[in-house]
Amino acid sequence: MAKTATINVRIDPETKSSAEKLFSSFGITLTDAINIFLHKSIMEGGLPFEMKQPRYNAETEAAINEARAILSGQVQTTRYPSAHALFEELDAEQDGE
Repeated sequence: MAKTATINVRIDPETKSSAEKLFSSFGITLTDAINIFLHKSIMEGGLPFEMKQPRYNAETEAAINEARAILSGQVQTTRYPSAHALFEELDAEQDGE
């Protein structure tokens, strides 16, 4: 049997669970996936993918910033008891144009 070394990695439980589900759909374990990643990194001489900051157009950037502001509670939003109530308000706004 081949000798093995242990690597301890701290990762949030949701990420681990999602990764395990993904890799099990390929018929491999999380350990197998990590080994594949490490071997591919060695073959490539670095990370096996390009690392870069995502670039978005101004409209997308504004939408991302708005979503962050909503999530942080900086922007108050209207809540609707149902989709029907939302569509009624949208229809009323459209009729008032």
